[in-house]
Amino acid sequence: MQNPPDLRPDLARARIGDDRRAGQPTIGMVSLGCPKALVDSERILTRLRAEGYGISPDYAGADAVIVNTCGFLDSAKAESLDAIGEALSENGRVIVTGCLGAEPDYITGVHPKVLAVTGPHQYEQVLDAVHGAVPPAPDPFIDLLPASGVSLTPRHYSYLKISEGCNHKCKFCIIPDMRGRLVSRPQRAVLREAEKLVEAGVQELLVISQDTSAYGTDWKDREAKFPFLDLTRELGQLGVWVRLHYVYPYPHVREVVPLMAEGRILPYLDIPFQHAHPDTLRRMARPAAA
Repeated sequence: MQNPPDLRPDLARARIGDDRRAGQPTIGMVSLGCPKALVDSERILTRLRAEGYGISPDYAGADAVIVNTCGFLDSAKAESLDAIGEALSENGRVIVTGCLGAEPDYITGVHPKVLAVTGPHQYEQVLDAVHGAVPPAPDPFIDLLPASGVSLTPRHYSYLKISEGCNHKCKFCIIPDMRGRLVSRPQRAVLREAEKLVEAGVQELLVISQDTSAYGTDWKDREAKFPFLDLTRELGQLGVWVRLHYVYPYPHVREVVPLMAEGRILPYLDIPFQHAHPDTLRRMARPAAA
């Protein structure tokens, strides 16, 4: 799913207020791609906001623009290149990040005037590029950031990313090459973020990752065989809607059904099926069966 190539900070501004001060450096953000990329955009904007940058809802008001790209499909690559071109035309100072950023030569071959190109979830490199293009000018007495950070979603729901990358090597998928192997966030960090979101008024948590069912299986010496189940049980205690996305049909996933029956999590599973025929699955190197 692709977001249209427009500036998205107007949504963030609704959550933090339009309190830009005179002389404050401002950054715009174009966020493309899946919800996982949207979370990356939120984290980048939160870090910039904490450093005293304002968030511009349009090209004209931005000292520079960050384009968070998608590179999963050819159509997504084309849309990302179009968005970069539009930002260059309308603003001129563009920093590129995201999945397509894993192919910097591809981007600079089409748009050689971009200021910098970084790969997915490379937050520090994005901040370094912003610092180089637009030096920060914080005012610690004025620049305040809500505890929940900057959000690009409406107030009532928020995405909760629990891991990065994927350990599968499906022949049709480029995600492991772009985003690397599975790296699960510590459960305490995920729960702490979830609790802060609920305290800020979020009513629905949308749990996302590349392979949600595999959460925690990358940990060595883990106590639970499937930490995904423990995390789901804990999230179900927060008293808000919990919706699971990108859940692959591992056998242990059926153990979340009782939590649905109890009303702990929503009776909903977002399962990315591509095929069911065994020969096709084998050619795709898909670790599943009908």
